[in-house]
Amino acid sequence: MNSLSIDDPNYASARDEWRRANLAPLWESPTAHKLAGDGEKPLVWAWSKMRPLIGHALAMSSPAAVERRVLSLSNPGLGEHGATLGTLAVALQSLRPGEVARPHRHSMNAIRLVLEGSGAETLVDGKACMMEYGDLILTPGWCWHEHRHPGSEPIIWLDALDVPFHDFLGTSEFQPGPINAPMQTLADDVFAVANMLPEGLPANPQHSPVFRYSFENARRALAAAPVAADGLRRVRYVNPQNGASALAFLDCSLIGIDRTVTAKRTRSNTHAVCCVLDGEGSSIIGSETVSWSARDIFTLPPGAWCQHRASSAEAKLFVVSDRDIFQRLNLLREEIDPA
Repeated sequence: MNSLSIDDPNYASARDEWRRANLAPLWESPTAHKLAGDGEKPLVWAWSKMRPLIGHALAMSSPAAVERRVLSLSNPGLGEHGATLGTLAVALQSLRPGEVARPHRHSMNAIRLVLEGSGAETLVDGKACMMEYGDLILTPGWCWHEHRHPGSEPIIWLDALDVPFHDFLGTSEFQPGPINAPMQTLADDVFAVANMLPEGLPANPQHSPVFRYSFENARRALAAAPVAADGLRRVRYVNPQNGASALAFLDCSLIGIDRTVTAKRTRSNTHAVCCVLDGEGSSIIGSETVSWSARDIFTLPPGAWCQHRASSAEAKLFVVSDRDIFQRLNLLREEIDPA
């Protein structure tokens, strides 16, 4: 057998033969030995820049735009309507007073985090969920949902969905309304007392029976949370029936950062998107420093060392990630820098 090298003139001919046979040399792949986070920098969407651009979307009046007045947070390397990061597709959605988004459902899970305005509601399987600043609304896969806005000012929220995950698996499905079957839900008061649940409740391990997690309750839980090993306070939005993630595949948490605390560096192999709900500060993400304030959005690429600091007395970061997927697959890796 004759020796062949990449510099050999015959190599191009060999490559053409492989290509015609639907073969590809792995040694030419730029990702063959790529480590998680290699070369990935955080993406940032500053609210001061985003809010005027959302204003352009709010000016749209065509029916197609009204029901999907959504601006995707696009990753330059993935195209306009690709993933924002990993398995996460994140967007900013808005409604004007008097508008509705008719009922529909899909296989993909979604969350809504309210960033501006009030007076609107999301109906999830017929259950009304008020929408106030900082509230988290769940719309689990195959749950009917619709948005109504009888209020007096525009409302804007952050959407996060696991669309790229379903696209990869080939399980992305959509069904428009009308709703043709009655649905049963439980009142949130059933779960209002900590550590107590009525007997005999139907349980769904894939998502929480609570669809609205108010920012008021989240702040109260965060204030009572002990300091974690990295120096920050952190609470997770969970299913009250089993303590698992509130929504399958999308893991949500709220981080409290005190100005007097120097947090340790942490890193994870998951994909995460942060939204600032309170305060100001900065994050060192890999070799980049991101300064942030209320409603700013930024990504935490997998494998990047991250360190958060508050410049105000206190700051709160909402984080949505695909941690639940990694945990279910026994692939989760998280570290705290002991230094």
